Amino acid sequence: MGKIILSLSMSLDGFVAGTNISPQLPMGENGMRLHDWIFGGKTNADVRIIEELMNDSGAVIIGRHTYDVAIDGGWSGSSPFPMPAIIISTTVPGKLVGGFRFMRGIEGALALAKEIAGEKNIWVMGGANTAQQFINAGLIDEMQINLAPILLGKGIKLFGNTDHLTEFERTRTIETPAATHIKYKVKRK
Repeated sequence: MGKIILSLSMSLDGFVAGTNISPQLPMGENGMRLHDWIFGGKTNADVRIIEELMNDSGAVIIGRHTYDVAIDGGWSGSSPFPMPAIIISTTVPGKLVGGFRFMRGIEGALALAKEIAGEKNIWVMGGANTAQQFINAGLIDEMQINLAPILLGKGIKLFGNTDHLTEFERTRTIETPAATHIKYKVKRK
């Protein structure tokens, strides 16, 4: 089995999304700026980081809120992921997009992801609530933070609700103009 990797973009002040999230602003106010490294400001190094994540992952896990706000903001036809996507949800929404599966709780989503991914990695994408659940359950093997050189000032914090000490070892840092990509391995006791 591959690794369980949390990969998110984050501002220097710890936010993974801005305020006032809606289908029109799926990342909240100024939240898309966190992803300049993927879109307008990307370099060859940024492209290689995205390709590595996509090629090495056999499944991606996403929270229901992320699915709901993004469905009208760009995922209206099909999944944007080149691998199966699993949504953590207690219900199946009325508006469905092809390529997504729905599972109850992180345990069910992870079991399905492991079955689908085989020897490949499982990418936990978020949002923050989903990331925090995986961190608190001790299920993350690696974490890649794509640190955007901005301060959002307010929004949704990645580490706002983690409830125990988790230590990491930095294994890689790649700097580009739009992000510093920091990969960490979780230290196991």
